[in-house]
Amino acid sequence: MTSATEQLSATTLLRFATAGSVDDGKSTLVGRLLHDSKSVLTDQLEAVEHASRSRGQEAPDLALLTDGLRAEREQGITIDVAYRYFATARRRFILADTPGHVQYTRNMVTGASTAELAVVLVDARNGVVEQTRRHAAVAALLRVPHVVLAVNKMDLVDYDETVFAAIANEFTGYASALGVPEITAIPISALAGDNVVDPSANMDWYGGPTVLEHLETVPVSHDLTGCHARFPVQYVIRPQTAEHPDYRGYAGQIAAGTFRVGEQVTVLPSGRRSTITGIDLLGRPVDTAWAPQSATLLLADDIDISRGDLLVPSDDAPPTSQDIEATVCHVADRPLTVGQRVLLKHTTRTVKAIVKAIPSRLTLDDLSQHPDPGQLLANDIGRVTVRTAEPLALDPYAQSRRTGSFLLIDPADGTTLTAGMAGEAFTDVTAPTTPADDDAEWDF
Repeated sequence: MTSATEQLSATTLLRFATAGSVDDGKSTLVGRLLHDSKSVLTDQLEAVEHASRSRGQEAPDLALLTDGLRAEREQGITIDVAYRYFATARRRFILADTPGHVQYTRNMVTGASTAELAVVLVDARNGVVEQTRRHAAVAALLRVPHVVLAVNKMDLVDYDETVFAAIANEFTGYASALGVPEITAIPISALAGDNVVDPSANMDWYGGPTVLEHLETVPVSHDLTGCHARFPVQYVIRPQTAEHPDYRGYAGQIAAGTFRVGEQVTVLPSGRRSTITGIDLLGRPVDTAWAPQSATLLLADDIDISRGDLLVPSDDAPPTSQDIEATVCHVADRPLTVGQRVLLKHTTRTVKAIVKAIPSRLTLDDLSQHPDPGQLLANDIGRVTVRTAEPLALDPYAQSRRTGSFLLIDPADGTTLTAGMAGEAFTDVTAPTTPADDDAEWDF
């Protein structure tokens, strides 16, 4: 007989993120989902009930299950990304509850960057608003394959089917134009529990799944073995022991694909070639290793390899370039400007770079491009051209979220400025390149 632990380990894992405007009921939805799926411990529920009574509320405020920071409880808004882990008999979940306030859109980028599904909440009374469009745009940029539109507070519009249909049609049209591949609209009342875990008796006109049922059944795949094989070197191991005097291993986590003993690989950006003579996995030799395993590769030739280099199959090597064109989401309070000197972090490699041009900024209302804005402000989405001091091997983000993404960092204090997706664009936009100021150290 299979034990409960074995059954749980055999279930698939779904990473999903929630997003919505302020007061759309996002934290209440998450709290209801945890409560009704029996994923809340008794002491947690008692703490929420006590906090609710101290605020003069008769019923437990389920939003408090996720709004854990003191500032969040005092203001009644979500500020930080709250990660929650729960499971049902059918699936395990990692939930990223992201802020709804426009000031914290950058946190939504963090929460959705590894998500396979995004739940976007809309208040049935307000419909699709600017922040709804912003969240849809971010989900599309980050290549989140599944989006759920949860039209909340249906109890406050008398469970009107026409209200739901109008919102669903508007959002579906907008998100489809962004390139979101799959959109599922569900009418809910997070406060009352309608269509969250259990079907609603108040909306018999709706025949689709509840939120939890959809989360349990949406198809997901974590198989990265068929992708282009990529191995960012994190650390060079040289034990120099009497037992292994000549041991030189290159350790890291396989970002995608599969590596095999005997395979010829190319080191990027140098372009030097060698052959894999051994693979160590958890302290023992193996013939094959695949993503997302952490492994150590041994090569036949003693060549110069250091942290940040990328090992790839020689017959499947991506091109390297010092000029990167990408769509970015600016996450810092200080603006990103043309000519700005930054650090670019790609996998385990960090290099100096210059922002050569900002060809456009996305206007969320109609998805039009504002040409040559000169700078990007916090939460702006736009196109940038960056020149790096050293060649980098970036895959298109559409092919690999891991090796197609990068960060722009302030070299002065290490602040993350911008999250970038190589090759991503809503429309093809070109603009003249503005040269940076001459600088002996940074001009490349």
